[in-house]
Amino acid sequence: MSDAPDRPAATGAAPPPNPTAVVAVLAFSGIVVSLMQTLVIPIVGQLPQYLNASASDAAWAITATLLAAAVATPVMGRLGDMYGKRRMLLLSMGMLVVGSVVAGLSDSLVPMIVGRALQGLSSGVIPLGISILRDELPAERLGSATAMISASLGVGGALGLPVSALIADNFDWHTLFWTSAALGVVALAAVTVLVPESKVRTGGRFDLAGAAGMAAGLICLLLAISKGGDWGWSSGTTLGLFAAAVVVLVAWGFFELRSDQPLVDLRSTVRPQVLITNLASIAIGFAMFSMSLVIPQVLQLPEETGYGLGQSLLAAGLVMAPSGLVMMALAPVSALVSRARGPKVTLMIGALIVAAGYGLNVVLMAEVWHFVLASCVIGAGIGFCYGAMPTLIMGAVPASETGAANSLNTLMRSIGTSVASAVAGVVLAQMTTPFGGFALPSEDAFRMVLALGAGAALLGFVIAAFIPRRAVGGVGDAGVGGPVPEALKV
Repeated sequence: MSDAPDRPAATGAAPPPNPTAVVAVLAFSGIVVSLMQTLVIPIVGQLPQYLNASASDAAWAITATLLAAAVATPVMGRLGDMYGKRRMLLLSMGMLVVGSVVAGLSDSLVPMIVGRALQGLSSGVIPLGISILRDELPAERLGSATAMISASLGVGGALGLPVSALIADNFDWHTLFWTSAALGVVALAAVTVLVPESKVRTGGRFDLAGAAGMAAGLICLLLAISKGGDWGWSSGTTLGLFAAAVVVLVAWGFFELRSDQPLVDLRSTVRPQVLITNLASIAIGFAMFSMSLVIPQVLQLPEETGYGLGQSLLAAGLVMAPSGLVMMALAPVSALVSRARGPKVTLMIGALIVAAGYGLNVVLMAEVWHFVLASCVIGAGIGFCYGAMPTLIMGAVPASETGAANSLNTLMRSIGTSVASAVAGVVLAQMTTPFGGFALPSEDAFRMVLALGAGAALLGFVIAAFIPRRAVGGVGDAGVGGPVPEALKV
């Protein structure tokens, strides 16, 4: 049984969408958007020179994308539920194209920050795509398609580094943004032609005050997390932002609970299946990002350090690339496990695989193939986790709230990755070894970050164990689309 609305069979009606084409287009769009994560990594060291700015100011080209993505993801999800998911998907891809063009034309700091922020506003594409799948696909295809789209987040991140490094090494740095603009145009055209607009709408009035409050709280929180290492964790600015985030988000929560048409239905988010899945998502997001903070650095450090492997950035990217392909290849397997045993079991298995991958990497750090092996094992686990989490979310909310619920889950993963970056930054800055007059992160520091990744994955496993065996107030209970499909049972 599908949650997709019945379509009229009237003469002359548009033919039903091709499920394979819809999944392919949405997966490609997700990969294009996730490429933005690693787009500028190859030129981070040169950005101050390119933009005639200080290193701390140039770093805003990365921070702006993070902040814009955090705000846009839940907002676009809610707007998709209200006004049409395909419409918001097209708007998101359009902002990616415009942002890429602005950045491609920039030679100074301000337009670069504007362009990167616009690129970040496209981050709602993946949760919107997953929500479209629920509305359009039959239940027997929903599990594997959801896993495929969700895995595109990791695929784009893994493939983006070698592709970006290859472009940066051989062409003018602006080519990075013209390439992303071209890919965005292709995705935009494909969505326009092949993806139908969902008939599932909530309507109503957009909660502008709620969106502003959530944006303010998230910006304060993520600014403190992402810039605390530069400003000092005990500085007045950092502590003030953390305090402001707590105050604003608590006030926002009370406001949302009193609102007739809230941006985020907090009563839905505290349902055990949704709440616990989101908590597990933070831990899994932390675990996913830890390898990205260790593997490229160790591969590129000079061999004279005794633990670096002296590889180029392109080579480091190529080492990471197979992990993304593994995520995509295992998406159908993840769906089969979810269908047979439930997505809760899939999530727990994935968390254990991630922890095992980090355990391998802690003891195997001497050869390039060690990192290929470890990243592929971690990628396999992430693929299982990322396929299970949206399925768990969709099993606990009615179809009319799918976009907002999936977007909030994506935001939880992003918070986990931000915390991982901050924690790893502290560890790598504190545990150093002298080399050539500089202080470099020590081998023990990298092992510590890997161990923290394993610990986060195990924490995700423990949290996932508390997910209820049945959706509470979910699709079936709410009467939306009938009984809970087999793929959504836990």
